[in-house]
Amino acid sequence: MLRYALRRIVLLIPVLVGLSMLVFAIARLLPGDPARLAAGPNATPTEIAEVVRTFGLDKPLPVQYWNYARGLLRGEWGRSIYTRRPVLQDLEVYLPATLELVTAAMVLAVALGVPAGVLAAVYRNRWPDVLSRTVSIGAISMPRFFLALLLQLAFAMWLGWLPLGGRFPLTEDPPRFVTGFLTVDGLLAGDLHATWLALQYLALPAFAMCLSPLATITRMMRASTIDALRQDYVLTERAQGLRPHVILFKYVLRNAISATLTVIGLYIGWLLGGTVLVETMFDWPGIGLYATSSILVQDFMPVIGVTLVICVVFVISNLAVDLLYGVFNPQVRMA
Repeated sequence: MLRYALRRIVLLIPVLVGLSMLVFAIARLLPGDPARLAAGPNATPTEIAEVVRTFGLDKPLPVQYWNYARGLLRGEWGRSIYTRRPVLQDLEVYLPATLELVTAAMVLAVALGVPAGVLAAVYRNRWPDVLSRTVSIGAISMPRFFLALLLQLAFAMWLGWLPLGGRFPLTEDPPRFVTGFLTVDGLLAGDLHATWLALQYLALPAFAMCLSPLATITRMMRASTIDALRQDYVLTERAQGLRPHVILFKYVLRNAISATLTVIGLYIGWLLGGTVLVETMFDWPGIGLYATSSILVQDFMPVIGVTLVICVVFVISNLAVDLLYGVFNPQVRMA
């Protein structure tokens, strides 16, 4: 298992190098003049040239990338042209909020989608199956921004059960920063009131984000379970007198979940890159909102930093999926 994990980790190095080169080149070749925007509308050519020299924009593109890559190895992710703040410092503020939102959405999707898919497969073509397929099609077809509006109208405006937006009340002190996840930090601090407030603010955006992966996981789990139930080993175990729930949870579920793991790994990266609409709708202070504000002022360094973070998390999540394949299927470890 250790050699299997090391092989996958070594393969990540050229992937991350290639991604960093591609993202840096695309960001630099986009039209626009970030130095002129950063210098201000009334800046003189001398002031604009000074901004260009300060941020190294006068050097050839390969030299700019080399300097940026060396900075990455030292933990320096560049500096925002617009705000003059280090990008890594901003990411340390915004990234935990997005990770908490994506984690909550995926936990909801997996916790609801896997049992729903198994239940639909066991009761195939009966009312649990029909209900799950109907809900899945509706969930995957509804745009997230429209769903976010409906949730805000229903639970925030009409019923008043949950807050309209934000991450924590402005009139309350958040728990002490430990992990950056307000729900976890509240529990670590023993502050149940802060944890409850954080959960209330997290509920609507997490639910708005979880419906698409929930629908996909349910459908994948249903198809995989139906296929596993048709295998010869299931018939053999039934002939040996094993109880249906033992067969289902001990043998069928372990084989059926392999294909669903791929979807889960892909959706983690997809949700990280697709948080912009939800974070904007709910005023959630995450990297999606940070990247959007940077794009509007053509501030490329934060955009590159956000893209690299999403790529790294996406690659790590797929590495975790590969390792889980080895756990559920020992034959994969021999490949």
